[in-house]
Amino acid sequence: MDTGVTAFESTMDSFGPHPEPSARTILVGVDGSDTAMRAAAFAFGSARRQGARLVVTFVASHSSLAALTPAVASVFEHEATAKLYAELRKQIQDAAEELDVPVTFLKTFGDPFTTLRDAADRCQADMVVVGASQQAGHRIAGSVATKLIRSGHWPVLVVP
Repeated sequence: MDTGVTAFESTMDSFGPHPEPSARTILVGVDGSDTAMRAAAFAFGSARRQGARLVVTFVASHSSLAALTPAVASVFEHEATAKLYAELRKQIQDAAEELDVPVTFLKTFGDPFTTLRDAADRCQADMVVVGASQQAGHRIAGSVATKLIRSGHWPVLVVP
């Protein structure tokens, strides 16, 4: 059940130069998957070409079986998420410095669609970039990208 409430952690880091106040904003969602990393690379290139600021959003969410797993499995899942976050944060920071793109890295927790939608609205994104889902079940239930497109708040670019 989606309550529409997204819990934002206080983790928000800024890298690179400070953007102009009138700069466009591009939001990209990352989760460590191949398609998300291609989406991040595309978003970096777009931000650099357009002189836009980039908001990279890492969404941590529990698996649907998290409530049924023993405490040890929950601890393992938390540690794996923390390690992935640290690796992604480092890659984003390095890319921001190398490409001279102003980047805000946001770590959030919750449902990926709701969290990305709310983050894009809060940062007044001009465009949202996400990777295409590779899960077969999303053809029936709909992917995060499809849900973002249907919300109709901003242009959504889906990177294969």
